[in-house]
This record gives sequence, C-alpha cells and structure tokens, in this order.
Amino acid sequence: MVYDAARIKDLVRDVPDFPKPGVTFKDITPLLADPEGFATCIEGLAQRFAGGRVDKVIGIEARGFIVASPVAYRLGAGFVPARKKGKLPWQVHADTYELEYGVETLEVHTDAVGDGERVLILDDVLATGGTAAATRRLVDSLGGEVVGFGCVIELGFLSGRQRLGGLDVEALVSYE
Repeated sequence: MVYDAARIKDLVRDVPDFPKPGVTFKDITPLLADPEGFATCIEGLAQRFAGGRVDKVIGIEARGFIVASPVAYRLGAGFVPARKKGKLPWQVHADTYELEYGVETLEVHTDAVGDGERVLILDDVLATGGTAAATRRLVDSLGGEVVGFGCVIELGFLSGRQRLGGLDVEALVSYE
C-alpha cells in the first residue's frame, strides 16, 4: 500500500498556543475522523513493521492507543497500554521523564511484557523523544526487546530520534 503523506498532512490541524503559548499542537482528530485517512495510517504503520516478529505493541497514552490497537491486531500481536501514573489497576513498573513542557510518569503492568518478547512502540507524535525513550526503558526493565518505534507524525525539528539510541523509527509524515 502506498500512502499519500500530503493527504495525511492535509488532515492534521494545527492548534496554535496549545497546551501553552508558543507551542503549535498537531491535532490528528480530523485525520482519525476520515475513514480513508485513518485506514491509511493503520495500514502504513502495520506494513512498516510486518517484516519481523512482533509479540506486543505498546500504545502510549492516550492517542497512541488509537493507532497501536488496530496495528497490533493487523500484526497478530498483543496490545499493551503505557499509561500515565495512577491509571493502571495492578502492579506496575514506572519511569519518570521530562517533556518539552513539564514532567510526566508512565507506567505499564509488571506482566505486560515477558522476557525476550519483541515489542513495537507506537504513538501519534514523536516530538522530543522523552515519552518514547521512557517507554523503551519500561520495556527493557521487563526483559523485552524493542524492535522499533512508529508514529503518525514526527516533529523532526525537535530531534526526538536522537533520544532513541539508533532504534528503527518510522514516521508516516515529518515536519522539519
């Protein structure tokens, strides 16, 4: 499947000064509401990682859940939510990290990933890479092997890839 990056970009809405002045938020809700655009994103991400074994797909709260769940289904893998602190009902591993505009903690259940399981991490946007790097550390702490990171949008000008230490990063569209 060939996807049209320009069409994806056309369906992404810029929201200036959100969540704080000076930040332009890339809103994917119009893209998700468009059946063809949403399908293109899911198929595009699934195809980029279909060549290797993926046991689990971790979706990062909250918009990462939207793309990770159907990609996990397409890859025949399990889905694991990486949630903000205090949202999971059982024993967790946690990692605290810095965002471009604050500090956050992510958690996964201690039994979410087994030793040697191959894990794909997905989110809607790769910005500074802090959230993706924290999720990678969580997978490592559980004995899993991260096989790649995928996202709908990469904000290349924020150099988030650099924080992922050579990990295979696949973005459907990039803003430089």
